[in-house]
Order: sequence, then C-alpha cells, then structure tokens
Amino acid sequence: MINEQLLNPSGIVVVGGSDDIQKPGGKVLRNLLDGDFKGKLYVVNPKVDEVQGVKSYRKVDDLPQVDCAILAIAAKYCPDAVEVLAKQKGTKAFIILSAGFSEENAEGAALESRIVDTVNSVGGALIGPNCIGVLTTHYNGVFTTPIPALDPRGVDLISGSGATALFIMDAGMQKGVKFSSVFSVGNSAQLGVEEVLEYLDESFDPEKSSRVKLLYVESIAKPEKLLKHASSLIRKGCRIAAIKSGGSAAGSRAASSHTGALASSDVAVEALFRKAGIVRCNGRDELATIAGIFMYPPLQGKNMAIVTHAGGPAVMLTDALSNGGMEIPHLEGEKALQLLEQLFNGSSVGNPIDFLATGTAEQLGIILDACERDFDAVDGIAVIFGSPGLFPVFDVYDMLDRKMKTARKPIFPIFPSYTIVKEEIKAFADKGRVYFPDEVLFGNALAKVWHTAAPQPENPVLPAVNVQKIRAIIDQAGNGYLAPEQIHGLLDAAGIERAKEGVADQEEDCVRLATEIGYPLVMKVVGPVHKSEVNGVVLHVKDEQTVRREFRRMMQIKDTYAVMLAQQLSGTEVFIGAKREQKFGHMVLCGLGGIFIEVLKDVKAGLAPLSCTEAREMIRQLKSYKIIQGVRGQEGVNEAKFAEAVARISVLVKIAPEIFEMDLNPLLGNKAGVVAVDARIRIEKEN
Repeated sequence: MINEQLLNPSGIVVVGGSDDIQKPGGKVLRNLLDGDFKGKLYVVNPKVDEVQGVKSYRKVDDLPQVDCAILAIAAKYCPDAVEVLAKQKGTKAFIILSAGFSEENAEGAALESRIVDTVNSVGGALIGPNCIGVLTTHYNGVFTTPIPALDPRGVDLISGSGATALFIMDAGMQKGVKFSSVFSVGNSAQLGVEEVLEYLDESFDPEKSSRVKLLYVESIAKPEKLLKHASSLIRKGCRIAAIKSGGSAAGSRAASSHTGALASSDVAVEALFRKAGIVRCNGRDELATIAGIFMYPPLQGKNMAIVTHAGGPAVMLTDALSNGGMEIPHLEGEKALQLLEQLFNGSSVGNPIDFLATGTAEQLGIILDACERDFDAVDGIAVIFGSPGLFPVFDVYDMLDRKMKTARKPIFPIFPSYTIVKEEIKAFADKGRVYFPDEVLFGNALAKVWHTAAPQPENPVLPAVNVQKIRAIIDQAGNGYLAPEQIHGLLDAAGIERAKEGVADQEEDCVRLATEIGYPLVMKVVGPVHKSEVNGVVLHVKDEQTVRREFRRMMQIKDTYAVMLAQQLSGTEVFIGAKREQKFGHMVLCGLGGIFIEVLKDVKAGLAPLSCTEAREMIRQLKSYKIIQGVRGQEGVNEAKFAEAVARISVLVKIAPEIFEMDLNPLLGNKAGVVAVDARIRIEKEN
C-alpha cells in the first residue's frame, strides 16, 4: 500500500548509486540532488566512500534507519538487500529500477515474488521492478530527464511503461503542462495502476489534490478496482484520460456466437472507460493534448468560436470540430456588425472570426470581450495565433493571459509557430499557461472530451427479475448450450418478452403445437448452431400441409433432433448479446439484428449491470440509431422497451455468471415493444 515513506520520505538511500550519471544509479542520484531533496540522502556502493558528494556505505547492513530505498543493482542482489532494509533498517518504501524479473523468465519471477513477500511482511510499498521510478513534489526519484515542472495542482501520471511515462511527460511539457506526481509502476509486482489510482481516490483533498489524472495501461489486472476509483474521482470533480494499448482483433477468441465474435477484451476496456467516464486516447500526443484541455474549465456547451489571424488553420480547426460533433455557430446581427467595425477592413466575424495578419493585440482583446459578453451562442473560444517572425508579439500573448484570467468561458490558445516566437510562448507558459501547437489535434481532442459522458451512478436502479427461478435453472444446467425450455424459463424469469413457441420431435406433436400457437409460423431446426446455413429456417408457414412437409425435411438435416415453431411477428430486427470476459465480468451488447449484425457489425457494449438509462445511451450511440427511430415511413422500435430488455439481460448475467455467452438474435421491435424470437445461451461453469 502507498505510504508516507514513499510519497514524502525523510531519508532516501540509492543502492547502486554511482558517479556515472549515464547509469540509472548515477542519474537518479543526480536528479535527487538537483531537485534539492530536503531529507537525508545516502548511497550504497561497495567500491567507494563518497558518490557525487554523498556519503557512501559499502553494504546495506551499515546504513542507518532510512524511509525509502531506490535500488539500481542487478536483480539477483535485490532480494537480500530488500530483506536487510525492510527487517533491519525500518525501510517501508522501495523503488526498484532494475530489470531482470518477471518480465524476463521464471527465475526472475521467483526473485520478484520473494521481494514482494518481504515488503508485505513489514507493511511496505513497492514500486517496480523494471521502472523509471517515482516523481513527487518532494523528490525526483527517477533516472530519466527532463524533469517536468512539479506543482501540487499539476497532473498525476500513472504508467505501466517507464519509457512511455517519459514520452508522455515530454509531450506534456511541450504544451506547458505541469505534473504533481509520476508513478512508473513497471512490473506492478505489488502496486499497479489500479492501486495507485485507489490511493489518489481515497486520499483526495478537494483543496489540495490534483484534479487531472493520466493513465497509460498495458493490461488491466483489476477492472473493478479501476472502475470504482476512476468513477469515484471523476464524481469528486477530477478528470481522467487514459491510453490502453494492446487492443486488437487478435485479442478476441474464436467463438460460435455473434456476441463472442464481436466482444473482444478491447471492447471490454472501451465499455469500462465509458462507464467510468474516462476519456480514452489513442496516443501520447493526444493524451498530453487532453491533459492540457483538462487544465481549462469544462465547456458548458458544444458551441465554439474560432478567433484567428490565419485562414488555413481556422478552416482545419473548423473541420476537426465539426466532424467531431461540435458546433461553430454563425455570428450575425447588430453585435456582430459592431465588432466588425472595430477591426481592419477585410476582417470577418461570421465565425471563424478572422482579424487578419495585421490584427493587433488590442483588436484581439475586443474580440474576446465580444465573445464573452455579446454572443450567448458561444460556449468556448479557440484562439489561433502564430507569427511570421517580422516583429515581437509579446503584447498578443500578454493580452491572452489577461483575458483568460477574467473570462467565464474557456479560452484555448493554439500557437502553431513555436520556433519563431519561442521567447513569447515561453513567457506565456511561465505564467502557468498551457497551450496547443496543432489546431487539428486540439479540435479532435476537444470533441472527444466533450462527448465523454459522466460516470454512471455508483448504485444504478436496475429492473427487478426472478432471482430464485434464474438460479434454479442455472444450478440444474450442465455446461454447453441450454435446451429451449431452459432458455424460455430464463427469459421469462428475466422479464424478457418472447414469441409464443414450442418444440416437437414428433410430426403429430408438431401439427398440434402449430394449432396452439396460431399461423403464420416460423419453423427452425433444433441442434445445428447456424440454422440458416443448413437451410434450417422456414418463414411464413400458413397451413398444416406445410408444417408436415417441412417437419419431415428438417428432421433429415444433420444434428437436428427436434423442430421449433414460433409465431411469426413483424418489426425491425434488433440484437442483444452477452459475453463473459475474464476479469471484467459480463459485457452486454446491442445493435441491429438478423444479417445486419454480420454485415454492419454496428454494436455497442456495456459492462453489466446496466441501468435502463445507460442502456438507452448505448442504443443512441449506434450508427444505425436512425433505423431504430424509424426512417422513410418504416415503423421504429420502442426505444424504452429495447433499453429495458438490454438492462434486464445485464441483470440476468450478473445473477447467473455461469452464462458464458448468449445471443438474442433477432428480437423484433416495433412501437409496441420488443419481442425475442430466437435465443441461444451457453453455460460454462468453473471446475
């Protein structure tokens, strides 16, 4: 567990400290010295008595009591050093920079396990091994450079990769982003991304803590912990963005259902981030850009004014924002004309507001005042200002800074010409300002931030289902696909409306069943997994003669042991599925059904359980949502009933985690409701 000795130690020892600053042990010691660490500093080096002006001990046994140890020695020597430090020197915080542990082989994993056991035995905290270290506002415990500006209200960065942490810091520093802490967790032997986030949540102080968290995650070991603490922090007023790498089609296993084929581990990550309210990023620069956006007040609407003295970048930003679903409202009327009169001839104020390359700092101030005061349609302002380098433009950046101090609406500065006006931009950043070098990257990032919804409620209101009946059916079921009558029982217990249907394995029983259900009918084989591929589905059955003929034909199809009859309904085909994903629990998916699911693959996924509200948000995010609403005279689907069915399935799989995957495909939806026509449920019970 993270402790005070790790965050703000009274003393630090660098085991493996060196005079060679091209080695990790030498560089981390240099960084500690350059960072003006206020506590006591020690070195262990068996060959010398002094390293970089710091007293060096030949063995860890010779050290005095010390809070925190940074190890930069060969992996094979680490367990013994940790043993002495933890048991004899009162050390409760360990940062192991060294590689050669579980990331390499079984022998390394055994060394790592021994270290974890020792640290746990004294209630200590372990970062690493195989990491770049830890940065806090109290000490520079990393062996990399450059060291970013540290500020308690800066960004908290947690990274599973040391190199990536360095590159994210570098990208952020280029935009003026400051950092509060950096945790490079490496192998996450004891403390991983989830545990650090847990600490940031449980120790959050609204007066002192950073409100921006950045994550780089290569694997999510504890999804529930990540979801719990990320959403908790966001509800407290924090903003979180994350990269989750390693998601690809190769990660999804072959499956016999549509749900299994569409629901990969990366889909689960996407669903987790959406449920938590985390902005998912695709790369370091986007993450750093979003960190910069997080440093500004949140937009209260999606209407942006673009202020520029260069037409091309304004057009590209307009495209990026518009394509991302943001609005660039046209500015017109008396107030717009009054603004135009105060600018040079040739300027335009329709939005983008172009005050030309000859525009002055004073004119920029007038424009910003107008956007703030006169145009209610404007929620935020993007200012693009570069320079051809003909003369200094400090006054423009000073004007921006002054207006940003008093504006209610966020003003986002975009500076495309860094090299030419390096000194002006540095002066702007030295005032604590964050800026954006690229208008398109900024526009795409801002749209992504705007469209990331707030976290779902911690205790959502869920539909009521018959828990006792669900458990009775599941407890009696074996592994594999459930029989139709078991499926019917589960759907009824979950409150899912289904078509009248039945199963018969004798011709006369089939005829009698057809009469009970009523014509027209659908007939389907029972047994084969993909019914349509074996010509095992017949629609529009309207008489007994057809029932008899098709029953005889279907029973000859390979693997068929019975025939299902169901009332034939009309409506739009939709789909609900669920799949159990290791560690994440169940994903529930929805979209258009029938053949559309194979052709369009337009589905949205959420982590169970889902409230009706969350399910409705998933439906509205579908690319095919217009079809569900009803287009060109076609009757739409009852959205509330569809969302309720999705929520009910999410409750079903929470109660019955033995369900490995299931498809309701299709359900037929119309204005009256949504009715399940066909379903498959596969059970996998753990041994």
